[in-house]
Amino acid sequence: MRKAQQYAQEGYRVVVDVDLEKFFDLVNHDILVDRLAKRIADKAVLRLIRRYLQAGILADGVVLERKRGTPQGGPLSPLLANVLLDEVDKALEKRGHRFVRYADDCNVYLRSQKAGERVLGFLRKQYEKLHLRVNEKKTEVGSVFGRKFLGYSLRGKDREAVRTSVATKAIDTFKQRIRVITRRADGRGMVQIAQSLRKYLPGWKAYFRLAQTPTTFRDLDSWIRRRLRAVQLKQWKRGTTIYRNLRGLGATHEVAAQVAAAGRRWWHCSRSNLHRVLTVAYFDNLGIPRLT
Repeated sequence: MRKAQQYAQEGYRVVVDVDLEKFFDLVNHDILVDRLAKRIADKAVLRLIRRYLQAGILADGVVLERKRGTPQGGPLSPLLANVLLDEVDKALEKRGHRFVRYADDCNVYLRSQKAGERVLGFLRKQYEKLHLRVNEKKTEVGSVFGRKFLGYSLRGKDREAVRTSVATKAIDTFKQRIRVITRRADGRGMVQIAQSLRKYLPGWKAYFRLAQTPTTFRDLDSWIRRRLRAVQLKQWKRGTTIYRNLRGLGATHEVAAQVAAAGRRWWHCSRSNLHRVLTVAYFDNLGIPRLT
């Protein structure tokens, strides 16, 4: 991502965003083993890798043969992808192109749309040699800005510094996961919810540590706490319990009475003066991590 940001900052703001069709399902075993044989002299290792590639797939209790492809999610598959696609990298380097690649995701950065179209044609030929297909529906040549790559996107204007941000789709996925964790109808207590958030939030935050849009993280933190306030009210249920607990946390009579009288409008109440009672510190004490 830092290299992608650097290239865009240097003025290479047209990207060839290549998507390979079902890459891990369509890897040709013979071609891959041939490329490995050029680097590995030990025949026993090559035989072991061949067996790994040809190991059957267990689906609904039935073993299916695999004549091509590598196991998705397997620890060896990303390394094998690098071996297979290395010659495409070398071809791009030989032509002096600026590019970044992670497994089968490859972006090439150029200065013009016309140059991008030429490079895309070149890449199609390179991938054909490996019996790989470009997914024409998902492959594009266009502006680097707003395009998703590994969960990130780039932002900026002509004379502004280019910044990295969390892609919109990644934020949508994040919110959907948080909605599942903080559902008000599954009967889980706040301690259990906090435990689930401790498992998920630190990893997500660490992955997107390169994002240069702090407002995004502040907004997500605020949104998460609002959902948690609604959960807490739902768990207290009765108006008298809500009133008593809010007063015990230091709420004024007016605030506690207003929230208690609102019935079951949990989400509506979570936006009121409740944030002065169920504060950031309140959720910190429950062990819920922040994104900021």
